Amino acid sequence: MSTSLKDKLFIASQYLVPQHLLSRGIGAVAASEIDWIKNPLIRGFIKQFDVNMDEAQRQKPEDFRCFNDFFTRELKDDARPIANGDNMIVSPADGAVSQLGPIENGRIFQAKGQDYSLIELLGGDSERAAPFMGGEFSTIYLSPKDYHRVHMPVTGTLREMIYVPGDLFSVNQVTAENVPRLFSRNERVVAIFDTELGQMAMVLVGAMIVAAVETIWHGLVTPPKRELRVTSYPSPEPITIEKGEEMGRFLLGSTVVLCFEKGKMHWQETLDAGSPLRMGESIAMTLE
Repeated sequence: MSTSLKDKLFIASQYLVPQHLLSRGIGAVAASEIDWIKNPLIRGFIKQFDVNMDEAQRQKPEDFRCFNDFFTRELKDDARPIANGDNMIVSPADGAVSQLGPIENGRIFQAKGQDYSLIELLGGDSERAAPFMGGEFSTIYLSPKDYHRVHMPVTGTLREMIYVPGDLFSVNQVTAENVPRLFSRNERVVAIFDTELGQMAMVLVGAMIVAAVETIWHGLVTPPKRELRVTSYPSPEPITIEKGEEMGRFLLGSTVVLCFEKGKMHWQETLDAGSPLRMGESIAMTLE
């Protein structure tokens, strides 16, 4: 299918707009605690994107400190049950599968005609990427209406966090099909965990107007200088997060890429590109 003129203009605009300046500006508005700014913004967002507030612990715009507080809203305790079974790997987020499958020849499939380097995705270190060569990946897209906290697919102990500076292209089907190396060129936070399945990588990818990414062990991941930064753990105590527990969140945004080692797991056969997901449901099984 050829790209429409509308899509071509949208893609061209992505290269022309000041991505980081625009994102910082919108981020400032999203952090505003002024009632006449944040309340209409939250109310309009709920209506525009048909957000289900019945499952949220707080449900009125007035209950939230700012738009970011609303966007990262917590859910009621029973809203996202975690799939039972030690051999089950669960979805880290609400959203939809963008792509999933094997990591072949060190490349990850992005969309028809597009792929990108595993090494580049994980920050450019071939030793860091080595355990995942020939393994499995899944790309999960979070839409605006989704719950935007990210949870652990399996229990893991944090080994390393890497902040990778980059662009802030919008993330959607159009850009995935037309922007080369979209997920490995956008700004991102890479978290490497040691698990019973070997190493697992969780990559939180930023996008246009994504104000920031937070993790539970670090808080806001926004270095003063936009340069690669690697933090090794334990520092000073091991950080172990149980399956289903929160590990981070997006302040406006975007996409999670999961990577597993070869021969450790397989995706549920019912999953395919476009499959809807809810945090906590089973997306894969471990191999015994």
